[in-house]
Amino acid sequence: MPEQHSALSTEATMTQQKMPLNQQQLRPNLTFYDLYPPTTDMLAEVSQSLSAASPSLHPKYFYDETGSALFDRITRTPEYYPTRTETELLTGYAEEIRARLGRPQAIAEPGAGSCEKVRLLLDAWQPHHYMPLEISRECLLDASQQLAGDFPGVHISAVCADYCQTMAMPQALAQSGQVVFFPGSTIGNFEPSARANFLKGLRKLAGPGGALLIGADLQKADTQLNAAYNDAEGFTAAFNLNALHHLNRELDCQFDTDNMRHVAFYNREQQRIEMHLECLSDQHIQLGERSLTLNSGTRIHTENSYKFTATSFSAELVAAGFTPLNCWTDPQNLFSLHLAQA
Repeated sequence: MPEQHSALSTEATMTQQKMPLNQQQLRPNLTFYDLYPPTTDMLAEVSQSLSAASPSLHPKYFYDETGSALFDRITRTPEYYPTRTETELLTGYAEEIRARLGRPQAIAEPGAGSCEKVRLLLDAWQPHHYMPLEISRECLLDASQQLAGDFPGVHISAVCADYCQTMAMPQALAQSGQVVFFPGSTIGNFEPSARANFLKGLRKLAGPGGALLIGADLQKADTQLNAAYNDAEGFTAAFNLNALHHLNRELDCQFDTDNMRHVAFYNREQQRIEMHLECLSDQHIQLGERSLTLNSGTRIHTENSYKFTATSFSAELVAAGFTPLNCWTDPQNLFSLHLAQA
């Protein structure tokens, strides 16, 4: 499940010369840079994905205000282990990671969201510079303002950008030898080819002498994985269905959400959790001036979350040009935290 990393684009189509850059000094230790992330035509995108032979929706539609609140509840359920397990790993090994890196001076975090987990590193490492990159201006401004107040000794360069812009940073923002921090299980939301390209982009962002600290969810018993995405309190189901409420509000799609159900299961062959929304009756929806019928039984694919072994993910890092330095896992082998040199 993506931890509020708002965009999952992987192609670095922007160049430094073409990328506009607006700079504002918001606090003595906070500079805001707006790269004006490109907007998408929501109606066109949704129309295309829902009209496909296998209908789907992009995971970004989970995240309106309600979806973000629901995801926060999910992370606190007994069944959903990734967030608390990774937090424990970061807390327990922050000093060891710092020692391996020789007290890193700069951290960059693409898709920073609420910037919660990086606080553990800012406390332990006390770097000179932190660069959160996030597509949502409001989220970025709120989180970076709070961080600037809480960490007055850290200069924060808050960059409003999407992932493809992250991979082609303007020279003014380039930091050599920085640690790229990509926590959560978000890397598992990328399809294999896109994941390979994205990891290469993270290597470029780290720069010569830089490093990557990244979380990856591990393969485990089907029952435990299925439970994590089907919590007893129903927060994951509500989170999945909220994508339709979001579309109804923004595009007036007229989904009958009472006749849709959350479906999530571990696909052992593909080594991924799949999330779907299943039509319990024919759905007659509006996409602008066009009507579309999704027959009863149709499933809308909303998310994949690939699971790895420590060895398989390390191999993907090597393929992307990294040299693995260490991998930490919890005693139950639920989650892994990887450190790799660019």
